[in-house]
Amino acid sequence: MPKSREYMERTEQSVLHTYNRFPVVLENGEGVYLEDVDHKKYLDFGAGIAVFALGYGNQAYNDALKAQIDKIIHTSNLYYNVPLMEAAEKLLQHSGMSRVFFTNSGTEAVEGAIKAARKYAYNKDNGRTDHEIIAMNHSFHGRSMGALSVTGNPHYQEAFKPLMGGVKFAEFNNLDSVKEQISDRTCAIIMETVQGEGGIYPADPEFIKGVKAICEEKDILLILDEIQCGMGRTGSYFAWQQYGVEPDIMTCAKALGCGVPVGAFVLNEKTAASSLVPGDHGTTYGGNPLACAAVSKVFDLFEQEKIIDHVKAITPYLEKRLDELMAKYDFLTARRGMGLMQGLAVTGRPVGAIVKKALENGLIVISAGTDVIRFVPPLIITEENVDEMIEKLEASF
Repeated sequence: MPKSREYMERTEQSVLHTYNRFPVVLENGEGVYLEDVDHKKYLDFGAGIAVFALGYGNQAYNDALKAQIDKIIHTSNLYYNVPLMEAAEKLLQHSGMSRVFFTNSGTEAVEGAIKAARKYAYNKDNGRTDHEIIAMNHSFHGRSMGALSVTGNPHYQEAFKPLMGGVKFAEFNNLDSVKEQISDRTCAIIMETVQGEGGIYPADPEFIKGVKAICEEKDILLILDEIQCGMGRTGSYFAWQQYGVEPDIMTCAKALGCGVPVGAFVLNEKTAASSLVPGDHGTTYGGNPLACAAVSKVFDLFEQEKIIDHVKAITPYLEKRLDELMAKYDFLTARRGMGLMQGLAVTGRPVGAIVKKALENGLIVISAGTDVIRFVPPLIITEENVDEMIEKLEASF
């Protein structure tokens, strides 16, 4: 029996079955390639769902984590630690925002952002508690109860109702739809700058600027979810920076730690000064020295290896090759995305079957929704990697 078969069977006997996992047991990684326990090699254009921006086996990153492990891994948030200070300073430097709270995941970051928005409104309106949040249809913000409440997909919500109240949904990229949901109770509007799970839809410039204008006019907080599209993936540290808007609260995670579980919600000065205070929010592990050492080193390596410049340089080539595929195959009907967050819309064929066949051919890609092939590779890919991906993907059609 192959090692993979044995390990999969043992895992299914002990781990709660909440994922329909692919029949692969991954063990090693180097650069943009992964290897399973049976020594089969895979070109990775999924990056652990947009997490491993620096690729696998980055020695400087690994050494930074090893050095921190030898110092201290965890302290209570009742005390300060140096990696927390350094990670916070670098995140604020590259976002231009004011204060950060580190979490363990993107979902937790969304939970904190919701609480901060509600507390801001509570303070502003002298203790009023009936505030509403506007979220977007086809959005995805996580699977905990608060994050699920602002996720615009009934498929994820149905079995877990009743969810958090006071949430309305509008259509992404439809400003009139947002305006229709505004009331004197609206305290925040939350949306992904680029919808990920919903099918790789970047915000239209007119839409996101229009939403920002509404928020400024009515003192509504704008929460931008950059968990997947942030940290260089679109060609800037955060996708909103390309639109000339700034959120009141931003959530980020995934590539923030490049593999170490860490997320954050980041506030501008106005929101930070009038929302959460000691006792309002907390975390046992968030902001721990190991996770923050990872965040700090990620920012250092982004600068040293000029990751943002590389994303800008390689993106046109990836788009060109994907456009060539679309012109060649009738069932590929659209390409959408920003930077190294791209999607190909598929009509008349099951995306899941293509993704599965690609895996058999040594290529990792993932789906977005039910009809989009999603490409979120490590940000270090080369033109040769793109060519190899196209070849393997074509073989999978």
